Amino acid sequence: MSDLMNRLGRQSKSAAQELGQLETAQKNDCLLQMAQDLENHTADILAANQQDLNQAKANGIPDLLIDRLRLTKERVAEMAEGIRQVAALPDPIGVVEKMWRTEDQLMVGQQRVPLGIIGIIFESRPNVTTDAASLCFKSGNAVILRGGKEAFHSNQALVNLMQQTLQDCQLNPAMIQFVNDISHDVANQMMRLNEYLDVLIPRGGAGLIQRVKETATVPVIETGTGNNHVYVDADAQLEMACEIVVNAKAQRPSVCNAIETLLVHEAVAAEFLPLIENALASQNVALRADPLALVHLKHATPATETDWSTEFLDYLLAVKVVSSIDEAIAHINHYNSKHSEAIVTDSYHNGQKFLKEVDAAAVYINASTRFTDGFKFGFGAEIGISTQKLHARGPMGLEHLTSSKYIIYGDGQIRT
Repeated sequence: MSDLMNRLGRQSKSAAQELGQLETAQKNDCLLQMAQDLENHTADILAANQQDLNQAKANGIPDLLIDRLRLTKERVAEMAEGIRQVAALPDPIGVVEKMWRTEDQLMVGQQRVPLGIIGIIFESRPNVTTDAASLCFKSGNAVILRGGKEAFHSNQALVNLMQQTLQDCQLNPAMIQFVNDISHDVANQMMRLNEYLDVLIPRGGAGLIQRVKETATVPVIETGTGNNHVYVDADAQLEMACEIVVNAKAQRPSVCNAIETLLVHEAVAAEFLPLIENALASQNVALRADPLALVHLKHATPATETDWSTEFLDYLLAVKVVSSIDEAIAHINHYNSKHSEAIVTDSYHNGQKFLKEVDAAAVYINASTRFTDGFKFGFGAEIGISTQKLHARGPMGLEHLTSSKYIIYGDGQIRT
């Protein structure tokens, strides 16, 4: 193990002990100051971000991915607002969720406690840095952040600012740490930092997440990719369906809660597909369709088997006509990444069937998948969207970054 990772681990261990003892008011005051400091240093943040943008363009990174990387004055303000929202959320630490008396007259309670030290490996989006740091801090966890090389200067500037705020608040700056070595070797070491890390959370594309799953010996909370679908049922309001599909695909196609496949019931395909083709054409979305859908589309190209399982993160949409809701559900459960799925229907029965049978972290009736977001769900900033079933599923807020311990009150009991 390198000196860097050992040093970060030791410093985080000490910082986590201090952080776990802070009162809620101390944490909130520091978070509010952190938000203000970000806004006060917007120019510095944007200057660092410009270095990353220049490098990304020189390396030929696609425009949609550059958009994920880009910071603006408005996006920095949104990051600061996200921190303020975390400060405003109830503190889960120390909360006793339930208490009961046993037959031995012991009072047993279950209390929320921090996980300890959280490692986060992520790509591209600098807002992850402030979201993750603020959530970990509020939930009493020290955090070690390892961002991608594309956003290195942005992430470093953000962490430097947050560490300065911690110092100004008379707190240990090691409560939020940054891995300033972007080599794969150091990333692999972080995945095996069992002596210090309690959990590792990857955020990024399928390649990163798969690599972490295969390499890590530290427990992993998987935040998956978003191969998401909208199914337009035979009983759908087609104008509503059109608006939902356009929003879910084109509002911001480079994010994980955008859709990648549109499924349409054969009963409405002839009417709906020309409608949605025209609407998506105005957003520059290209269609890849199965043979039944191609009959009703003017400009689509044939879909391949690979298209059904691809997270395009681009202005591309796969389209398939299905004969029933059962075929739609079977297709979704076979190809999806268990992130977000939606049905557009006026049928109560079909809506409930979809909710019950589709296997995903978030399932919608008559709404865009773009709402799968901690902010939109009322959690404030999110640490990620978990697509696994253990510990946490869906947008992960403060409570999902905690564990529990049992506290027991007695008056001299011994077991016989």
